[in-house]
Amino acid sequence: MNVKVYGFNHSPWVQAVLLTLHDKKIEHTLYISPPLEIFKKWGVYMPAVSINDEAWETESSEIMAKIGLKPISTNDLKAIQDTWLGVQHRPNNPMRFFTAFSKAGDTSSSLMLRSANNFILSFIACYMFLLINFVKLKLKPKDPKSFGDQFICWEEKLKTSKEKFIDGEEPGIRDMLLFGVIQCHSSIPVPPLFSLENDERLTGIRNWIGIMQKRFEDYPHLYSGKFFEPNKPHPKSTDIFQQLIFFLGVFLILLAAPVIIPFMIFLMRRVPRKSQSFPSSN
Repeated sequence: MNVKVYGFNHSPWVQAVLLTLHDKKIEHTLYISPPLEIFKKWGVYMPAVSINDEAWETESSEIMAKIGLKPISTNDLKAIQDTWLGVQHRPNNPMRFFTAFSKAGDTSSSLMLRSANNFILSFIACYMFLLINFVKLKLKPKDPKSFGDQFICWEEKLKTSKEKFIDGEEPGIRDMLLFGVIQCHSSIPVPPLFSLENDERLTGIRNWIGIMQKRFEDYPHLYSGKFFEPNKPHPKSTDIFQQLIFFLGVFLILLAAPVIIPFMIFLMRRVPRKSQSFPSSN
């Protein structure tokens, strides 16, 4: 199976696809920058996946089913999406937001390729920063009394499960999607991460996270290992030079903001409007 993936590992839905590919030991090529045909059609919308050189697809749950997982029900998918509540806090600290993106850039062996990708990544980071803040202004989401509430249904599902994973003896689509959300919350720590670490009601979730981390100990995009037992190394970071290239891109975008921001808004309006909480990733 020949699989191409475009996406950035801060996205929960990109993470879910990558986790599935890793668990199934399916070789794949990961693009941090969108291939031209994707950019022309969807901008920086992610993930996008092509299997065996067929047309690119953007619905993560459907992609995972094609890779070999049992499809997820509409109700369970909605419950997974609800656990993404709190993502609006990612850009609260702009410096932390952009630093996290710069460190998670391309680390490939080719100096020219990784420099180009990390320069382009600055555009994607600025796009995400603008998008989240735009949605916050438009929807004005309010924080719940406890972010732990959004995980209670999965705590209950784990309690009633007779196996160690939500979907049985082997992790299934619900495990991958929920673990993808947790990687997102861990890549740039947000309030739900504190609830996952400390809420007394979520002991089953924390135990499940530990089981997932043992299974994915050699997975290169594991962010939760810093926060949950057993602790695992953070993903490989780009070097200082590559981080400077990224921030050079951010600086140039700020200088060209009167042109770049309208272009970003144009791209936002072109992406598919499906069932996900934010229109930038699927």
